[in-house]
Amino acid sequence: MITFDDILQARQRIAGVAHRTPVLTSQQFNELAGGEVFFKAENFQRAGAFKFRGAYNKLASLTEDERRRGVLAYSSGNHAQATALAAKMFGVPAVIVMPHDAPQIKVNGTRGYGAEVVFYNRYSESREGTGEQISQERGLVLVPPFDDPLIMAGQGTAALELMEEVPELDFLLTPCSGCGLLAGCAVVAKHLRSSIRVFGVEPEAANDTWQSVRKGEIVEIPIPKTIADGLQTPAPGKLTFPIVQELVEDILLVSDEELISTMRFLLERMKVLVEPSGAAAAAAVFHRKFDFSGKRVGIVLSGGNVDLTRLADYLKPASSVKL
Repeated sequence: MITFDDILQARQRIAGVAHRTPVLTSQQFNELAGGEVFFKAENFQRAGAFKFRGAYNKLASLTEDERRRGVLAYSSGNHAQATALAAKMFGVPAVIVMPHDAPQIKVNGTRGYGAEVVFYNRYSESREGTGEQISQERGLVLVPPFDDPLIMAGQGTAALELMEEVPELDFLLTPCSGCGLLAGCAVVAKHLRSSIRVFGVEPEAANDTWQSVRKGEIVEIPIPKTIADGLQTPAPGKLTFPIVQELVEDILLVSDEELISTMRFLLERMKVLVEPSGAAAAAAVFHRKFDFSGKRVGIVLSGGNVDLTRLADYLKPASSVKL
């Protein structure tokens, strides 16, 4: 279990480096959702997603010897870019293992920060196995995408900032795949306001955490087919899941179609570009997956790295995106 003090220390490390992202509101969203909603806009974070918080906190905590050796991360895109950027800022060599079908915008961003990209097939190969093999062969320090105390603590700073601006929240929702963001934010939320109700949100096709919560143990599923590429992790983390069990009330599920309609609303009405994964928590509120009537709801818009070649498909009135 990470502590609130771990998250305060993370905030000190990332201060002046990570952006303090804005908290947005929309009266029309409120009317449609039935509650008063506050969006923590991590799509405006450095490298386009909340992942920079955890990656920078991790690299800032490495020894000089570890930095000289270089780092390795595996990711579908947002953690890849965040680690690449943090490594560039520290002058550290970085190798990033990415799925061969990762959005090109995320591959380009990762390479643009100077990292070496190694591809793998997410449907037939293990990213952990590939990453660990390369890490051992080259002596690189592993920067996990979620299952690491420093990563979780960094991600929790998003909720810390949100609740400093909007302290009296009734609910807090974040997307979840490996649950690093959810775990870190839950620790903050429950420390600052014991009565708050915390929910994670994932796609219907990628319901590993939903299943795990119900079974009381980690459930691993095949790599799911969903437009939310950042939420395609097959299981919650070994370190993150106990925190979810203790502090998170439940996991809500949304369809790909609901993700798309929420993205459309955010872009058309709020002028905010959010990727499918980043829109998950907003989609759960927008489509009333729980009774939020009359409540104050905090939502993390976790990222904005949309594959521009697919954006036109998402914006069609009746989108039929092929996976």
